[in-house]
Amino acid sequence: MVTQKKNAMPPTARSLPIALIRAREGVMLPIRDMLAGTGISEQQWRVLRVLSEHGPQDASTLADRASLLFPSLTRMAQSMRNNGLITQTRDEVDKRRQLIEITAAGQKIIDDRAAQTAQIVVGFQATLGAENYETLLDLLALLDPGSPD
Repeated sequence: MVTQKKNAMPPTARSLPIALIRAREGVMLPIRDMLAGTGISEQQWRVLRVLSEHGPQDASTLADRASLLFPSLTRMAQSMRNNGLITQTRDEVDKRRQLIEITAAGQKIIDDRAAQTAQIVVGFQATLGAENYETLLDLLALLDPGSPD
């Protein structure tokens, strides 16, 4: 039996970073399955979800809300524009700013998968219990450096 010294690292079975990575894989598996036939990535899905929920926004805000690095969003936006999923226009007030908006084709991807997305959430709630599901989201928000709380 391995004894743990005071102030020693926790065993990997109780390591928060490792547990979060493992949990992320479990959470993303049904989402990856859902997206398999769409031709869009998990990151593009997040961009479409944020635009669908919050409407047009500047790239910096969108990157933050979709948990993407700004340069990654910049590269991704070009292919999403080329595929007709988003549009980018100059802000009328601040000409340096670009506003990104979801197109009808992008919204259709969201709408066509809304019921399946809701079922994925129901599955997580069934596994955790509805109250634990909400508590987990609240606890994870405490670890988010960008969280408004």
